[in-house]
Amino acid sequence: MKKIAFYYFHKVYVTTAIGGLLIYLGSSCKSKDETTSPVYKNLTEAVYASGNVFPKNEYKVVANADGYLQQQLVNEGDVVNRNQLMFGLESLSQDARSEAAANIYRQAEANYADNSPILAELEVALRNARTKLQNDSVNYVRFKDLFAQNATSKAEFEKAELTYTTSKNDVAARQKALARTKNQLYVDLQNSRSNFRVNTREGDNYRIKSIEAARVYEVYKKVGELVRRGEAVALLGNPNEVYLQLAVDETDFSKLKVDQEVLIKMDAYGDKVFKAKVTKVYPKLNKIDQSFRVDAEFVGESPAAYYGLTVEANIIISQNPKALTIPKEYLIGMDSVWVVEAKEKKKIKIVKGAENFDLIEVKAGLSEKSVLVKE
Repeated sequence: MKKIAFYYFHKVYVTTAIGGLLIYLGSSCKSKDETTSPVYKNLTEAVYASGNVFPKNEYKVVANADGYLQQQLVNEGDVVNRNQLMFGLESLSQDARSEAAANIYRQAEANYADNSPILAELEVALRNARTKLQNDSVNYVRFKDLFAQNATSKAEFEKAELTYTTSKNDVAARQKALARTKNQLYVDLQNSRSNFRVNTREGDNYRIKSIEAARVYEVYKKVGELVRRGEAVALLGNPNEVYLQLAVDETDFSKLKVDQEVLIKMDAYGDKVFKAKVTKVYPKLNKIDQSFRVDAEFVGESPAAYYGLTVEANIIISQNPKALTIPKEYLIGMDSVWVVEAKEKKKIKIVKGAENFDLIEVKAGLSEKSVLVKE
């Protein structure tokens, strides 16, 4: 992973291509003498990271049906509102199904309405049957009284009684038929309404809309191209807020934690330095480049919301305004130096702190009066 350190423009002293960088904020001059003494200097330790700027709430809009792209209502750079129509797919067969479902639904509504022709016909027939029943009832009572007075024959009475019974049964049958038809028409209405809604929702699959307010960063399809179900059509993201997605070498991962300060430079902004802070450290190693992902948010000024701007960053690990330092070239092995004491040269161990490519912080083992010599 290529690593190039940067610093504030008035403090630039070192450029390197190695990770685990220590930023030395102060003048640095490689010792040319055979002897030297430790010096207190301002030393800042930082970890190099590279990455990109991305909009927050990034998402892709995808097709929920197969079809040819027929309408493109937005372009790269446009800002859309929530649930705004962006693309339309050709859907001749679906449009036909939706139209048929709408017609059936309208007919079902008409059949169940108060002025329904079907129900009106049954109600008229029921009223006629009730009128006939009323007449047959009067006639039955009259023949019953006459038969009781021996004023008519039994056959005439039984004929009137049969007519009355038949009329009564006919009214009951017509009442049941009306109720049964109403129930069936209600069921048909509910079924047709459900089918209409399903077809409407299915039709929405051919109309691709935004999920929330966002900027269109990329359109993947052109009008006339075939779009498959589940295929991304455009990339969107928050038009006002951005964040940093950084990659840090695995050798520096243990030094990272949330809220550490980050100094950012981007080619698009020249020597301008932005500030940020670490918001999340991901625990999974990217095996391709042996790096860990780190997210950061800008503090104060942030760049415009352009997708994928390349950045280089220094994540500040520690800052010591008064660190006792020695030139790195005087270090022997991992933790030893040669010193002169009482005109004698001897090897002693030290306790190291932060370091950069020129200097090493000495936490114990030396003082400002110590005299170091090369091996």
